Amino acid sequence: MASPSKEKDAVFVSEVQSAPPTPRPPVSAPPSQIQSPAAGGAGGRSPLRAMASPLRAMATPLASPVRKAVASVKGALEEVGHITRLADPRDAWLPITESRSGNAYYAAFHNLSSGIGFQALVLPAAFASLGWSWAITCLTLAFAWQLYTLWLLVRLHEPVAGATRYSRYMHLATTVFGERWAKILALLPVMYLSAGICTALIIVGGGSMKILFSIACGEACLARPLTAVEWYLVFVCAAVLLSQLPNLNSIAGVSLVGATAAVAYCTMIWVVSVAKGRVPGVSYDAVKATNDVDGALQILNGLGIIAFAFRGHNVVLEIQGTMPSTLKHPSHVPMWKGVKVAYAIVALCFYPLAIGGFWAYGNQIPPNGILSALYKFHSRDVSRLVLGTTTLLVIINCLTAFQIYAMPVYDNMEAGYVHKKNRPCPWWMRSGFRAFFGAVNFLIAVALPFLSQLAGLLGGISLPVTLAYPCFMWVAIKKPRRGTATWNVNWGLGILGMSISFVLIVGNLWGLVETGLNVKFFRPADVQ
Repeated sequence: MASPSKEKDAVFVSEVQSAPPTPRPPVSAPPSQIQSPAAGGAGGRSPLRAMASPLRAMATPLASPVRKAVASVKGALEEVGHITRLADPRDAWLPITESRSGNAYYAAFHNLSSGIGFQALVLPAAFASLGWSWAITCLTLAFAWQLYTLWLLVRLHEPVAGATRYSRYMHLATTVFGERWAKILALLPVMYLSAGICTALIIVGGGSMKILFSIACGEACLARPLTAVEWYLVFVCAAVLLSQLPNLNSIAGVSLVGATAAVAYCTMIWVVSVAKGRVPGVSYDAVKATNDVDGALQILNGLGIIAFAFRGHNVVLEIQGTMPSTLKHPSHVPMWKGVKVAYAIVALCFYPLAIGGFWAYGNQIPPNGILSALYKFHSRDVSRLVLGTTTLLVIINCLTAFQIYAMPVYDNMEAGYVHKKNRPCPWWMRSGFRAFFGAVNFLIAVALPFLSQLAGLLGGISLPVTLAYPCFMWVAIKKPRRGTATWNVNWGLGILGMSISFVLIVGNLWGLVETGLNVKFFRPADVQ
């Protein structure tokens, strides 16, 4: 007859063997090591079954401590099993998902650096096109709208706890729209928001370097100044050198520097502009158009400037992909904390810059924005130190923002090699990819300097990425009940976003037909 101790041990072994299999921990090793004995246990058996086998032979009082140890290991494995898995184990070799040690601070740094940029400096020009009341109303509605769609994307990053995480915008778009339609609807806007903004950053950053040199050298400078193209090359070399940092988490410090620079130069510009007072002959009436066509184009231009000011949605999922996530501590919690902090600071920069800039310059604001107005109206009565510091901060922000917007492109380039060769991209090839991307953007900036005239058109094409697609994605994945408030709001905002995008595209094409396109290849102009 079996002893009570043996019966208890037999019952415990039976319970261990009949327990449901524990989910496997996230894959952080190369695929070649996933099925190794060290990773999965002998013969591919689960760790609990491997531990259960020797327990059958145990009929001594030592079984009690062993049982406690097994229970502890079981609890630990269950906790580890709650960590969400990568969509593809090879993602552990790519720049965006290579490191998952991010936190709310990193999220705030990245979102702030990508959310504030040179496009904010043009906001006073939108006020000149729309007037006080309409411009403030549109700016507020656009800010609230893009903040809501940001919240949607943060929650859609991991729609089901413990399931696959969508760490790339195109991955989520492909899941919702299908591979074919995702390429048609989302690929061009997403690539434009990455590569197009990087090209614009080269133009703005290189032009600012040229201005900084002239400010530092002074009017009596004997040194031969570099041409605009040569300054573009200097900027690209600095950006490519900085881009050798391996992954998105590794540039958190760079993003902090860039975010600080952006907040500093936005504050300095509007404070100096307001302190110097209104320029002579200032008027706050919207610029009157000569005919109805020009008036419509003027309104569309103002709306396009406001829409273009809110960017960064194409890198939100990527930023959240750098964070760890468990059932107990999902990634959307620290990510949303970082987003709230970042966009509170964005609002504190945008509103004073737009309102203060329009108050100081009115309808005399140059098309290039408030920075050009500062140079135009106050180059004589503002110290060179202030002008030089402001320009230097603009350059720093352009260099750091380049890294964030280029990272999805780097990730996509390396993914082709990783998926084909099934191994990590070597360091020399990674450096080559990043140098090649910088060279292509430099060539576009030099060869097609008239791209600024197409900004409204391209902005209309990319607008759905920010204001429309997240709403459709939420309905497709979360499947709210038809007719509910959530269903109506998301369908309404999605359709409205697509309508605004269509109007902006048609309006800008109409404007190009009416006014013509000033095409000058390989003749880049200065920022001013």
